[in-house]
Amino acid sequence: MPKPYRAEHVGSLLRPPELLQARASHAAGTLPLEQLRAAEDRAILHVLQKQSELGLDVVTDGEMRRGSWLTDMADAVDGFVSERVPLEWKGPGGGVEGSTAHAAGAKLRKVRKMTGHEVPFLKKNTHVPFKVTLPAPSNFMLASYKSGITDKFYPTHADLLKDLVEIVRGDVQWLISEGVQYIQFDAPYYSHYLDPKQQSHMRQAGLDPEKELENAIAGDNEAMRGVVRGGVTFALHVCRGNSRSRWYTEGGYDAIAEKLFGLLQVDRFLLEYDSDRSGGFEPLRLVPRGKSVVLGLITSKEPKLELQTELRRRIDEACKFVPLEKLALSPQCGFASVAAGNLLSVDEQWKKLELVVDTARKVWGAT
Repeated sequence: MPKPYRAEHVGSLLRPPELLQARASHAAGTLPLEQLRAAEDRAILHVLQKQSELGLDVVTDGEMRRGSWLTDMADAVDGFVSERVPLEWKGPGGGVEGSTAHAAGAKLRKVRKMTGHEVPFLKKNTHVPFKVTLPAPSNFMLASYKSGITDKFYPTHADLLKDLVEIVRGDVQWLISEGVQYIQFDAPYYSHYLDPKQQSHMRQAGLDPEKELENAIAGDNEAMRGVVRGGVTFALHVCRGNSRSRWYTEGGYDAIAEKLFGLLQVDRFLLEYDSDRSGGFEPLRLVPRGKSVVLGLITSKEPKLELQTELRRRIDEACKFVPLEKLALSPQCGFASVAAGNLLSVDEQWKKLELVVDTARKVWGAT
């Protein structure tokens, strides 16, 4: 059985200034790759130590080697082009901006493992459970499908999804063979199917949101087909966008809960619940027995520290729909889904994670 991790975070952590500078210098051609890797190594060692000191039940490398949460896909796969699908961001400095995902502009061909440069270092340098995050294949049906470009090679979203599934499944199988104990699919694009505005955009494009949701779930399930799970935790994270403290979708889980919770073959859902944008806990009644929910009650978008009394009150409220033993706690999303990071300091980030651990210990006790 997968472990009941009670205190965790979604994955990404704020990059130190020296790593951001190293990444910029490498992009400009003035810093060799091996020196960039050395800067990444130093940053990862620091965050591994800090997470262990705080007592998090499962740690990550902070996604320090990534430009954003999903850029490993285009880095590891030929067939993506520089074109981007626009997103309408809300919040600080909001506006229309291209996704960090590249559009598919040819038949996709995997040239390396997405996380092949991440996992060996983690295995060597930590002796506590760690998670590896992968972008769910379903994201790219929306994030990388651009009319006039992608449809020349993939007539429909479903056609593109088939190739993406095979790419991701290969990484899943490899991660399990490497002894990774926790695999998390990041899937913020599921929030498009619950946002009335995004649903309208789909219909205008001739797409049926309900059918597209079903296709997305089926694709993500296919990426896990045939793998031997053993004690591996499979999780799925859903948020409403997270880039420099902004978001792009709004709405409760009601519109997708029955199918998402009921059909997706993961053990654990990490769900955004830090603001009114996420609606109430009522949809959690549809989470099947045997699956757990990580409540993302602490925001990674702003520095203000939540009150522990309020967190405990909200956990009690969620217990009306999911048993306490099937709940856990985390921030609602990463602190740096894109390398630039959200609008808070590194110290404020660690205080948030300290609050996660302290609250979890008081609610669930030691793990």
